[in-house]
Amino acid sequence: MVNRQFAPGIKDAIEYALELKPFLKFTLDNGIAVYTIDAGAEEVVQLELVFNAGNWYERENLVATATNYMLKNGTSKKNAFDINEHFEYYGSYLNRNCYNETATISLHSLTKHLHELLPVIEELITSSTMPETELDIYKQNMKQKLEVNLKKCDFVSNRLIDEYLFGIHHPYGKYSSTIAYDALQPEQLRRFFDQYYANGQCSIFVAGKLPANIEQLLNENFGKLPLNKTQPPQITHTIEAAAEKKYRIINDKEGIQGAIRIASHFPGNHHPDFIKAQVLNTLFGGYFGSRLMSNIREDKGYTYGIHSYMQNHMHETAWMISTEAGSEVCEATIAEVYKEMQVLREETVTAEELLLVKNYLIGTILGDLDGPFHIIGRWKNIILNALGEDYFYKSVNDIKSVTAAEIQELANKYLHPEKFYELVVV
Repeated sequence: MVNRQFAPGIKDAIEYALELKPFLKFTLDNGIAVYTIDAGAEEVVQLELVFNAGNWYERENLVATATNYMLKNGTSKKNAFDINEHFEYYGSYLNRNCYNETATISLHSLTKHLHELLPVIEELITSSTMPETELDIYKQNMKQKLEVNLKKCDFVSNRLIDEYLFGIHHPYGKYSSTIAYDALQPEQLRRFFDQYYANGQCSIFVAGKLPANIEQLLNENFGKLPLNKTQPPQITHTIEAAAEKKYRIINDKEGIQGAIRIASHFPGNHHPDFIKAQVLNTLFGGYFGSRLMSNIREDKGYTYGIHSYMQNHMHETAWMISTEAGSEVCEATIAEVYKEMQVLREETVTAEELLLVKNYLIGTILGDLDGPFHIIGRWKNIILNALGEDYFYKSVNDIKSVTAAEIQELANKYLHPEKFYELVVV
């Protein structure tokens, strides 16, 4: 029996042995790979269909995003109202998202209603019609939203820093405009839909309290579709990074706040430095107790928050420092960022601070393993990026084992001001 008179011993997060519940995989009749996590106490399920249909594959700007959005706005049998009514009637939530390389259709539902919902999802990916009236509404709404956002310095800075890093014609660097929205035509969307959805490449990730006949349900609804018959086109894009590295943009002459973005190209998640560099990044600016937060927020009071992170795409990666500060202290803020880089290059981090960062990262991973939806999310990232099934355990080991000397070595390798693009938008 536990003696309640004595507090339990304190155990560091890095002392725990983390385990990632393995997925079960099966293949539908047409070759679609299905990855499943059957777990959880509640009778709920998350299903996600992932298509190779991001803006990496589009020929005209915004076609991939618009096509993905319009999937829910009309089929040969149902209009947008009918589709939304159907999913709401069963208390489910259907969403779609478009990213740089992939696009998704995701469903959250009670397990018992899957048999009523899957046929409609099948309908969306086989007979979406991209109605012109719905597209006109979408274009009008997006142009109005863009007009509002272009007045915000943080929105403008996010667009421009990507352009400087990758080039305006690269999928990671191009952005929306009223001209691009006006140019969208239903036929463009239908062609993209036919190639990348109705006859495209698809993987399925499903998690939660799964019905015993989940394989049969998915096969009946998706296993006979003409998906995964051909390999996706091998498309390459050339990075056209800007020659100049320092920019000051006046977006609002009366603006009292500036958006600061400092960014550099960085090796992707297959690189051996990637995980240990994540520890360095966390120490530098990746959590609330980071060097940047302690200096620029707590000590100097220049900003409410400053963050450093890896902008991790499938093909390219960037190391990004992001903050908003008063326009009169933007230059001082940038100077302090570079000072913190210099400190990390020249001074070895203490064992105490490094342990704190390691415990934070391992604790974050522990939180991300809570529940089947989080677990399948981790597996999805590993599978789509072809990282290998041992990636999770290698990552945990790299975080636990990285030394202060390695952190300093990585800082000297990557944290040099001359490597970074520097942007202030006021």
